[in-house]
Amino acid sequence: MVVATREEAAARTPLATRSTYLKFLPAIYSESDFLGRFLMIFESIMGPLEGVVDNLKYYFDPGTTPSELLPWLASWVDLVLDESWPLERRRGLVKSAVELYQWRGTRHGLSEYLRVYTGTEPRITEDFGGIPLTGETRLGWDTVLGGGNQYTFTVTLELDDPDSVSESQVRAIIEAEKPAHTSYTLQLTRTANRNR
Repeated sequence: MVVATREEAAARTPLATRSTYLKFLPAIYSESDFLGRFLMIFESIMGPLEGVVDNLKYYFDPGTTPSELLPWLASWVDLVLDESWPLERRRGLVKSAVELYQWRGTRHGLSEYLRVYTGTEPRITEDFGGIPLTGETRLGWDTVLGGGNQYTFTVTLELDDPDSVSESQVRAIIEAEKPAHTSYTLQLTRTANRNR
């Protein structure tokens, strides 16, 4: 009967039964087969966690985080995501949330939010009313300045398919982003066919 040395036995032992944690211990501990198998318990638990820690930066990026973690990431910037939105639009909203908050209540902020949701640039026009004043204009007794619907604006969205967006969702975005004292009208139109 031939008796194998410990080195030969360790060389024949499959790698999966010897923990890689042994390399962090003094050499005398690596001689123990039991310790190698025992440390495999901890390595099997800690191994997946090491992968998570190594890739942690990807969990904080809206473009790369798993879709299940996107609502959690959105909660950091006080957003509640509508699950009916396509995934890429939700990612885009979370990515631009801080910038949108800086511009909240402004034309730029509303325009940017609607662009993120619809994928198209909205046209926002304010109704100042009145007449344009030029160098030749004279004010008289019957001149009326203003006269339009003050604090009113119109949002026009030209879409290839107006049914591709929810009008109620667009209205909810406008209500949340517009200044409180204003009112608006919404026009969803089909993009003109340029081939005609």
